[in-house]
Amino acid sequence: MKRIEKISLILFSTLILIISVISCLIIFGWVSVSTMADIVSAVITNQITANIILVLSIIFILLAIRCIFFDSSAKEKQEYQNGILLENANGKLLITKETIENLVNTVVKGFDSAEDVTTKIELDKENNVRVFVNLVVKEDAVIKELSTNLQNKIKDTIKKSSDLEVKEVNIKVKNIEPTKDNIIEA
Repeated sequence: MKRIEKISLILFSTLILIISVISCLIIFGWVSVSTMADIVSAVITNQITANIILVLSIIFILLAIRCIFFDSSAKEKQEYQNGILLENANGKLLITKETIENLVNTVVKGFDSAEDVTTKIELDKENNVRVFVNLVVKEDAVIKELSTNLQNKIKDTIKKSSDLEVKEVNIKVKNIEPTKDNIIEA
C-alpha cells in the first residue's frame, strides 16, 4: 500500500471510530443529543476550529473520491496481466509472457528438424500457462515424434526455469521447408 493510501485509511478509521463512540454514548444515554449539538455548535462557531474542520472535510472528500474512483492497484494489475506474478517473503517476481516465449523459442531452436518458430503464450486467471507454437519443419522431419519431443521438452524447461506448470503445448506445423538438395532452380 502506498503512503497516501495508508494515511487515508488511518484518517478514515479514526473518523469512523470517533463517530461510532459518540453514537454509542448517545444511544446508551450517557451523553444527550442536546449536549452533542451544543458541542458541535460551539466548535463550528469558533472561526479557527471551523476553518480547521473545513480543511479536514475537504481533505476527507478528496481522499474519498480518490479511493473510490482511482484504484492505485489498477496500473499494477495491468502490468501483471502481461505475465505471472510470484510472491514470497523476499519480494515479488514478474515472469513476462515474452520471457516464456523466448524460453520456448530457445528450446525449439535446439531441435535440428525445426526450421522457424513463432510462439504465443496465453495466461488465464489462475495463471495456467498455455503455449502455442507455429513451426516450420525440415522436409525430413518426423512431425509426430518432433511434436511429442517438443511438447515434453518445453514443459520440462518451463517447469525447471520458472517453476510454472504448463497446462498445454499446442504445436501447429505451418510449413515444411524443403532441403537445399531438393530445391529446383529455375
